[in-house]
Formats: sequence, structure tokens, C-alpha cells
Amino acid sequence: MDSGAIRGAMTRRQLLRMVGMTAGSAVMYQAMTSLGLAAETHYKGRPQLGPAPKGASVLVLGAGIAGLVTALELRKAGYQVQVLEYNAKAGGRNWTLRGGDTYTELGGEAQQCRFDKGLYINPGPWRLPHHHHGILSYCRELGVQLENFVQVNHNAYLHSSKAFGGKPQRYRTVKADYHGHIAELLAKVTSEGKLDAVVSKEDKEKLLGSLQWWGALDDKYSYKKGYDSSDRRGFAKDGGGGLTGKPEFSDPVGLHDVIDSELWGSLPMGDLYDMQSSLLQPVGGMDMIAQAFARELGGIIRYQSKVTQIHQDSSGVVVSYQDTAAPGGTLTAKADWCVCTIPLSILSQLPMNVGAPMTAAISAVNYASAIKIGLQFKRRFWEEDDHIYGGISYTDLPISNISYPATGYHSPGKGVLLGAYLWGPNAMKMTSMSPAERIRAAVEQGAQIHPQYPAEFDNGMAVAWHRVPHAMGCFALWTDAKREEHYNNLCAFDGRIVLAGEHASYLPAWQEGAVTSALDAIGRLHQRALAEGAKA
Repeated sequence: MDSGAIRGAMTRRQLLRMVGMTAGSAVMYQAMTSLGLAAETHYKGRPQLGPAPKGASVLVLGAGIAGLVTALELRKAGYQVQVLEYNAKAGGRNWTLRGGDTYTELGGEAQQCRFDKGLYINPGPWRLPHHHHGILSYCRELGVQLENFVQVNHNAYLHSSKAFGGKPQRYRTVKADYHGHIAELLAKVTSEGKLDAVVSKEDKEKLLGSLQWWGALDDKYSYKKGYDSSDRRGFAKDGGGGLTGKPEFSDPVGLHDVIDSELWGSLPMGDLYDMQSSLLQPVGGMDMIAQAFARELGGIIRYQSKVTQIHQDSSGVVVSYQDTAAPGGTLTAKADWCVCTIPLSILSQLPMNVGAPMTAAISAVNYASAIKIGLQFKRRFWEEDDHIYGGISYTDLPISNISYPATGYHSPGKGVLLGAYLWGPNAMKMTSMSPAERIRAAVEQGAQIHPQYPAEFDNGMAVAWHRVPHAMGCFALWTDAKREEHYNNLCAFDGRIVLAGEHASYLPAWQEGAVTSALDAIGRLHQRALAEGAKA
């Protein structure tokens, strides 16, 4: 949605405040990354760099998606490329946890992933919008197999601890009842002539017909118990064969209870531009993308390399780093140019001789607090008992939502679901807990939606992004004021150094932001390198 259009009706601040009050902090933060920040990618294809100047070299800092794209495209153009990566594998926040993995967070708490073979969670990005053409183009080029990610499941739950006695409601019933009552109200004022000043006679008839269909209203434009409403919200008893096959209609919830529950606040999540179908995911985990890049790039990536200082002069860039697998000494890497994709939360702590504008920009941007918790259960009870195949249930509890795997339907044995995805204050509070405490809280809260949790729980993994050593935060939280003051300075070249990553884009939190930022940076780098070569 265009941010200008939003401001025409209400300010972005007012809208986000309303979303936060009605649907909770998780929905608000997701809306924040969409409204005014998320738009269709500007990706128009890869820059045609042409041949690099003879002997030109580039040092890439970080092998997340931005760094991987940078390295791949510059190497294609003929640059001598080196990549320094803090972790033992590529991907950065493009990260998947599987059985056998070990993860140690800041503070020293170590977790051993005990998921069964083939099961996983993505602590970072977990879905690919259909209009993120840049990242999808690399999936195509590198042979990364994709499958559907289910965002909206009408059989999933909407839950409020303060409504309906704390009993979760099926998404489809809340949607049907909310739409039905709104349609009835609008049909009434239309029929009574109260919209005659804005609706022509011809349009009035069409409007009433559309409301009747949209809201499942009867021939008197009422939303009430019957076949039409049950066909949207679900039947009390589904139809079948034989003498007992007659369906039973369900009873709609009254308008006051629907409005008062505030469950309608989660209904538009699948309508937000970045959440609209089709959404995709790599088969086997999000890091299949990073693994494909790493295979393509081979030995130019040096892993377990912790950058400690970045220095430039008129002749090139020198980066000091430590080998975390064999600590003790300081190593150096040199190149003509540097593309730095290190998250600003880390980069702001490193010595780097850039000017005041870039320094201020790096320090100005805060990072979102977020937590993801993967829970393995002894069986896929959400399918067997609740008939939920993929999709997301939303709750006003701190865990915010539960996401069901869109893979392995009806598989025997254990299953893993995303048992929590926290943002904002709730995430900050849970970040202070130990991983075991976070997992225990997720099980306790999830049991209010799925009573099977305690008996079926097997093990879990909890990732609090402010405690992730290579990121210290989930993604860059820009404000309009900070963008106005600092964004251009952050993205501009400073001597021989340019920054790239989701933080240097208008698509924060999305891998597409990293891709498009990297492509923009290397296009400008190539022009500078050509200009310098022409002078030589």
C-alpha cells in the first residue's frame, strides 16, 4: 500500500496505534514493516556490469544474502572477490535450525537442536512474497526448489484471552460473522436511502447485490443462521451420506461479541501486500538459498572470520579480522573496494574511518527485537485433531502466533511448528529469560489454543535475536525522520566503502531488500572502478 494513500485517510502513526491496540504488538510490528516501507520491489533485472577493470578487487564483508549477491555478481564481471563471514556457514539471518545443530547465544547459553530428521525451523526469514522478483530470480538461477507457504488458513484459530471465555475461534467463523454483520448494517442504511446522496439508483441495486453475496445475507439482507452463513462460517454438523447426512446450520455470533472480541484485528494480515498469496518457501528450509549461493561461490568465502577493524585510504581498503576457529592473532585482507553488509547493530561497534555523515547514519538505526521458538511434538496433532494444514493462528498472548508447517502433511511420527513469533516489548521481556524458560512459556501459552501441548511436547529451540552474536537484533527499524536525515548518507559511497543489506533498503526485514540494495551498490561500485581505471 502506498504510504501517501494511507496519510490521506489517517496518519501512519494513527493507523499503527489502532492496529497495536486491537491486534497486539506482533501485528503492529508486521504492519510497520509493510505500511509505507514495503512496496513492490524495484527489481528490474541484474545490472549489466561488463568487464571489470584489469586486476580490480573487492572485499565483501558478510555472507548474508546481500554479501552473497554482491560476491556472485562481481565475480561474474571479472572482479577478484574475497568474502569474510563471521559464521561457519553462509546465510547470516537466512538461517535454518535442524537436528544436530548447536547454537550458542550471547551470554553463553548453548542449545542443541534435537529435532527429528527432516524437521526444522527458520529463525530468520521464513517466506518469499511472489512479487519479490530479485530473490526469486536467484532461486531460479541457482536451482533452489520452492513450494507454497500457507499464510491464511480458514481453519486456523484466532484467540483472545479476554473474549469468548478464552476459547479460540476458527478464523473462518470470525471472518464470516464480522463480514456478515458489516454487510447487513451497510445494506440497511442503503435500503433506507441514507446513502442516496453518494450512491446512484443503479449503483444502489448493484451494491445491495454485492453485499448480499459478500456478507452471506438472506433475501431480506439479514445475516442469520442458515445455509448461506453456515457455508462461510462452517456447519454445526457437516453434510454426509445416508439417513444421518443432513447438515446442521451453525449459530452466528452477535455483532457486539464480534466487535468486542477485537479478533477482527488479525483478519487483514493475509491482505497486506507482502502477505498476499502466493507466498513461497524453499523446500527443506530457508537456508537452501544460502547453501546454493555458497556452492556456487566455493572457496572465495572465508568462514569464521570476525572483522575487528576497517581502514581505507586513497589506494584501497584493509580489513583486520580474527580466525574464530584458531584465535590468537590478527589477520588482514586487502582490496581496492569494500562492500560492507555487516548489520548496523554490529558495524556501529567497529572502528572504521568513514566520514561523519555515514558514521552518524550507522549509529542512528535501531534494530527490532524478535524471538522465534520452534517446538517439536510427538505427533502432528494440529492435523490429526484440529485439521489444520499450514497457516497461522493469532493470539493476544505474548507468543503472538503459531505457524503450522506447510510440508509433510499426514507424515507419521513427530512434527515441528513455530510456537511463538514475538516482537517489541514482549520479545524484550522474553529475551531476558533463558532458552529453557522461553520454551516453557511458549508451551504454557500455546496450551490455551491447543490443549494437547503439554502431553505432546517433546523439545524446542528458542532464538532471541538481540542475543544472536552475528546480528544483535532482527532487522533495521527506520522511522520517517531517520530516513530523511540518514538514509542517503548510509547508502552513499564513502571513499572506497559502500554499505549494502536490508538496512540499506526500503524493504527492511525482507531478503528482497538485501538483494536490491546489493545490486544498487555494485552498480555504483562498477562505475567508480571504471572511472578510476580510466584515470590510471
